[in-house]
Amino acid sequence: MFVRIVKMSFKPESITAFKTLFNANKNKIRHFEGCNFLELYQDKNEAHIFFTYSYWNTDQDLERYKQSPLFKTVWAETKLMFNDKPEAWSVNKLVSLP
Repeated sequence: MFVRIVKMSFKPESITAFKTLFNANKNKIRHFEGCNFLELYQDKNEAHIFFTYSYWNTDQDLERYKQSPLFKTVWAETKLMFNDKPEAWSVNKLVSLP
């Protein structure tokens, strides 16, 4: 299992539209085969910056998602709202304290 973190920066006028799009698709993304966890964060000081945080079983699961019609549709809409290039990291969780 690994964690995928994606940082996205939106046009201020697109924030509400992005939240609506995410809410309409979050359950489909979360229940995509291989995805075990999904969260969305919004920066406290810069409201146009968001992060997704998801757990994936394998690299192949994430790649299958990225090739899916679900991802292609959601990402195509999301990209139109960006005001900066998104950044993404795949990381291994080393420590987690409840």
